[in-house]
Amino acid sequence: MDLYERAKICFPGGVNSPVRAFTAVGGKPLMIDRGKGSKIYDINNNEYIDYVMSYGPLILGHCDDNVIKFISNALKKGTSFGATNELEIRLAELIISSVPSIEMIRFVNSGTEAVMSAIRLARAYTKRDKILKFEGCYHGHSDYLLSKAGSGLMSLNIPTTPGVPESLVKDTLTATYNDLISVEEQIKGVENNIACIIVEPVAGNMGVVLPDENFLRGLKSICERIGALLIFDEVITGFRVALGGAQERYKIMPDLTCLGKIIGGGLPIGAFGGKKEILELLAPIGPVYQAGTLSGNPVVMSAGIATLEKIRGDGFYSELKDKTIRLFEGMKDNLRSVNLNFQVNYTTGMGNIFFCDREVRNFNDLKDVNRDLYSRYFHHMLSKGIYLAPSQFEATFLSDSHQIAELDKTLDYQMDFLKTIK
Repeated sequence: MDLYERAKICFPGGVNSPVRAFTAVGGKPLMIDRGKGSKIYDINNNEYIDYVMSYGPLILGHCDDNVIKFISNALKKGTSFGATNELEIRLAELIISSVPSIEMIRFVNSGTEAVMSAIRLARAYTKRDKILKFEGCYHGHSDYLLSKAGSGLMSLNIPTTPGVPESLVKDTLTATYNDLISVEEQIKGVENNIACIIVEPVAGNMGVVLPDENFLRGLKSICERIGALLIFDEVITGFRVALGGAQERYKIMPDLTCLGKIIGGGLPIGAFGGKKEILELLAPIGPVYQAGTLSGNPVVMSAGIATLEKIRGDGFYSELKDKTIRLFEGMKDNLRSVNLNFQVNYTTGMGNIFFCDREVRNFNDLKDVNRDLYSRYFHHMLSKGIYLAPSQFEATFLSDSHQIAELDKTLDYQMDFLKTIK
């Protein structure tokens, strides 16, 4: 019995996260044995240039030597203490000194947990119940956030998951990304009961969708007017699009920020932070309870420290930006050369090609995306040793370890595919 058959006996669909199952593209998922730098290797020793990068955390690539060294040193001292250790303080200091809006932080163990806790905190701080989110933005799998919630659900054609009682989503309002008028329509008449607006400042869970010029600033203005908090979910964009995340790039100061992925250096992590006066509502000094046995785990903290110390170096983001431009502008050039009008969206370290002929600015623009064509594209690239996300609605991620020659090879193989489209 092969590994996938064994996995299907153990796990629903043979996976521990749905998008890994290749449901959206067909075929049997890869079984990965190891990774190094920009490459992964399956159990049959086939080599792939990896543009999934564990869905974003591996900004340094697989098995970065310094990250492994830090992890090894931490392991020798213990895997978990259930008590404060110096490593969690060091990582917190690195984050606070890098992210403009964060004055105080708390570590958790996943992005889902970070968002869930930040919303609880926002509701406590404002003494209000309702929250507003956006179609196509994914903020983890908390019950009240799973309506029209981005890539994973879209890939499986699940608009809203069963198992969530109506009573738990009655206070969740949903607006259209990049559409301030839809926000005003949703909050009309309930302005005084809106605790927060939560948004991916660059949407990374419906492909990659960039904010319009005034969108984020408009959200900040609305929150200030109605007395709500603005939460940036930077689980994907934090330390990826810039050292200080999307809030540095777009010069917007949210009240709370959720982080994950990169800050753990490839190990499980989440965090939420913001203004001191808000964070001090948390127990043990405030009444808002939140806890986690493995939060601040020293092994995870060590990986995060090694990662953040490296990406804070001179030139890191300029080099990552240059690679991003080379790949995604190259895709645009390929499309022009064969007279195809598909869409390419990107920002530093991440991007996406959409197989549709309309500009993609929000969830509604994805209705005409050709999923079958993406499936063909995915399998063509996979056959050439290029591993893309097995879903049209997941981002393509770059790392420091990707080489120019690898990017150019990827563009050549993409061009081969585009020439086959009638």
